[in-house]
Amino acid sequence: MPRFRLHARVPDLRVGAISDLEENMPESDDLLALVTDQRTNFLYTVANLDDTQARTRTTVSELTLGGLLKHLGLVQRSWLDVVEGTAPAKIDWADLDPDGNRMTDAETLPGLLEAFHAAAAAFDRTAREETDLDREVTLPAYPWSPPEPVVWTVRRVLWHIFREIAHHSGHADIIREALDGASTTLRMKEAAEKGQ
Repeated sequence: MPRFRLHARVPDLRVGAISDLEENMPESDDLLALVTDQRTNFLYTVANLDDTQARTRTTVSELTLGGLLKHLGLVQRSWLDVVEGTAPAKIDWADLDPDGNRMTDAETLPGLLEAFHAAAAAFDRTAREETDLDREVTLPAYPWSPPEPVVWTVRRVLWHIFREIAHHSGHADIIREALDGASTTLRMKEAAEKGQ
């Protein structure tokens, strides 16, 4: 299996911070470094907001920054259940939270950030403790799943989390720029210049 090497510093935003990555780290650490980097980029996008801004729609989409933050916390938690073997075998439409992608009036940005960080820490801990990235896990059957069971490796789950966070980070960039002109790329540049 080809491996890649990361030689970077990413800021500590309470998501399993990584500094000076080692040359011979385990593959799971390589993968988690990418996931952590994407989480960090996403967190730049939701930084310095209040609850009203986090709930604000800035495009024709229903997506908001608070809703994306909530969704990514729930996604990490649900994939943790898959890796641990505690996910339900089947999830029907009625089982899905209609507010799973929406920040409700009762929710706060600090509360969603806390849930995001807790889910990330739990997921990372489980991924680091995994001794076999080729171990297969069966995904829950969703209404959109094919009729036959879907089986992935733990490695593929890690790559999926990376893809999910990267995908929604792009959405978040657009929403944030439309909200107040803030640029995630500029924030990344500023952090790099400060050695973070």
